[in-house]
Amino acid sequence: MSAMVDHLIAEIFSLNIKLLSCHARLVASTDSEALHDLRTTVRRLRSVLRPLRGLPGLEQVEEAAKGVGDLTTPLRDMQVLAAFLHEQGHDAAALKRLRYLDEACPKVASSAELNRLFGVMDQLPGFLRTQQRQGLLRKLRKRIEKRMDKQWGKLKEGMADPAHDRHRLRLLIKRVRYASQAYPELSHQSDGMQQRLKAAQDALGDWHDHLQWLAQAGQQADLASCIAGWQLGILRAETSSDKALARLGKACFG
Repeated sequence: MSAMVDHLIAEIFSLNIKLLSCHARLVASTDSEALHDLRTTVRRLRSVLRPLRGLPGLEQVEEAAKGVGDLTTPLRDMQVLAAFLHEQGHDAAALKRLRYLDEACPKVASSAELNRLFGVMDQLPGFLRTQQRQGLLRKLRKRIEKRMDKQWGKLKEGMADPAHDRHRLRLLIKRVRYASQAYPELSHQSDGMQQRLKAAQDALGDWHDHLQWLAQAGQQADLASCIAGWQLGILRAETSSDKALARLGKACFG
């Protein structure tokens, strides 16, 4: 029990340090990956804490992490789009979005959402130690294993559905993958499963990007010339994601 709580608190300290590093990079505008790394760290935090849902007080941490995710999602989506536009030679459209991001991304560092997350993160280790002393973290290992098994069950159920929802599968794969990274000794994964999960997540991410871009192209005039290419791209992404899901399903079901 004590070792599992120690592992959990060590993870939280490590993630807090990474968040502080991302914060400093956002303030200084040193690189374009600061926002992406911030979002990845927040996702990992949510994966570490997800098995603990239901414990008193932890909903505040989840809400704070979700707030940062909601704030930064449109900005990260714009970064991905701008990079793709630049790669395809649509420099004017890319530059327009990059200029907006140059002003918007540093503001994340001083946002109420990120400040709230730092506040609850500072209190979290002591809060967990208090819960440990009160006996609220008994059978923590079993609790985490049970929640991870439940996540796997939902993913397998979703993949087995012939009319599967790509949006939902993408989220389920993220949850399973990040949870297994947070608690590798409890994941019970076969060799190569992480690679298959990542391949499926990447393929579904490409499909999701094209879906979003097409929706924006209907409202933003400078994207109109991209529509035909994106319509072909989303068809290719659907095929690629179906193949990646089939490989993942084969590994899951044998």
